[in-house]
Amino acid sequence: MKLINLQVFKSFFKSGSASGILLLSCVLVAIGWANSPYGGVLEQILATPLGGNPAGVQLRYPLLTWINDGLMAVFFLMVGLEIKRELVEGELSSFRKAALPVFAALGGVLAPALIYTLFNKGTPTAGGWGIPMATDIAFALAIIGLLGKRVPVSLKIFLAALAIVDDLMAILVIALFYSTEIQLHYLVYAGAVTLLLTLFNRMGVRRLVFYVVPGLLIWYFIHHSGIHATIAGVITAFTLPTTPDSRESPLEKLEHLLLQPVNFVIMPLFALANTNIVLEAGMLEGLATPLGLGIVLGLLVGKPVGISLFSWLAVKSGICQLPTNAHWKQLIGAGMLGGIGFTMSIFIAILSFTGQTALLAEAKFAVLTGSVLSGIVGFSMLRLLHKNDSR
Repeated sequence: MKLINLQVFKSFFKSGSASGILLLSCVLVAIGWANSPYGGVLEQILATPLGGNPAGVQLRYPLLTWINDGLMAVFFLMVGLEIKRELVEGELSSFRKAALPVFAALGGVLAPALIYTLFNKGTPTAGGWGIPMATDIAFALAIIGLLGKRVPVSLKIFLAALAIVDDLMAILVIALFYSTEIQLHYLVYAGAVTLLLTLFNRMGVRRLVFYVVPGLLIWYFIHHSGIHATIAGVITAFTLPTTPDSRESPLEKLEHLLLQPVNFVIMPLFALANTNIVLEAGMLEGLATPLGLGIVLGLLVGKPVGISLFSWLAVKSGICQLPTNAHWKQLIGAGMLGGIGFTMSIFIAILSFTGQTALLAEAKFAVLTGSVLSGIVGFSMLRLLHKNDSR
């Protein structure tokens, strides 16, 4: 039997689209598994408690919590490192470029919420207005990663920065409107550790251990504060030192260490854990209800319209400028990918309809539908634009 050439696998894992292909494969596996006779097994695995309570410290959570709050904080750490590096020495190093994702994210939050409200005002589902606001950064970056060199790097950076700001806004909305109780003292503790890391940066401390270990404390404190713990990754990333020259900084060293584990372990596990949606009878009809229409149109229409409109206003006013080598049609395509909601949208749906099983199932299917359509349309549009630009 002829041995498989290992170089094929090496080339696959080095390719820009490899992580995207793996992630999408995990989505299909998760949906297929959830709707098979063994779907309950997956639920049991995700509900398995892991960890302990050493010295009274609560560190025992279900596997799903470790993936969504723990491993995804590492993902946000890596993306935060990329954003900070670009702010210091790259595509976002000028105010006019760095401010554009902020304006775009603001539009991408307001427009979907408005569309949802127009459909659901005065109904029992009116409280779910936050569902179509969020962009799933992991899936959005995976889809644009499949395009490889067909889109400029600056557009990928724009989408990553937009999604980070978008998620921060979503976390703020959850904290203000969907959380039952915020533990302020834990936030004070997290703030104190953040100040310590900032001091380390100012003092020129370069060893990663002095940032990673306190970063774990920030995660713990934010997790217990009642705010989504993934923000700890972004906070920690922005405290790490970097340099505007070619010397490898602690930030870049950590970024290189995290790249493969995030792309080929954390993101696939995230996909398996969060797209195991059971397809039930009546879900298609649910897409025509105010709840379904508000979510699907909020993601598919509201996201690109809000992102594009606010970006256009920011650029035309002279406050911002377009990403390098990108044009308006490409930015609209990136805005379409912003309509991929998935995990954060499903999370807000769970908070909105706790105990309302039928509405929650309907909302989850609408999120899945709107996200898939946004991904297909955005990917197809950017691919077609590349073909036209190449002629």
